[in-house]
Amino acid sequence: MTAKITRINPATLHDNPGYHHVTIVEAGRTAYLAGQCPLDRAGNLVGAGDLDAQVDQVAANAAAALAAIDAGPEHVVRSVIYVVSNDSVVLGDVWRRLTGSVIGPALSTASTLLGVAQLGYIGQLVEVDLTVSLPD
Repeated sequence: MTAKITRINPATLHDNPGYHHVTIVEAGRTAYLAGQCPLDRAGNLVGAGDLDAQVDQVAANAAAALAAIDAGPEHVVRSVIYVVSNDSVVLGDVWRRLTGSVIGPALSTASTLLGVAQLGYIGQLVEVDLTVSLPD
């Protein structure tokens, strides 16, 4: 049985830039992807000091992780985006770049965007954490 995924925005909550306030998964298996970092296959940081390059690498890594489990961005039911910044303009820029990326549809679900002080790798500026309702 394929999982039924319903995404809603209750009329009693504020409008938002493309995500849904609530995602309901009615059946199926779930996968939890580790936070995808801006590292290449050899483990090297991509785009030191270049947020756009890091966002692109994170999106590519997330797409590869999804493909490895025979899923696509449309199967994502929750996303959390971490950005090393306290500037709402920078956060918005990251959001827009990700929504226009290969994983863009993943961000139409329940999503959270956070500005943080630091991430795990030296020079890392962005990370994306995804929860997936696996297709049959």
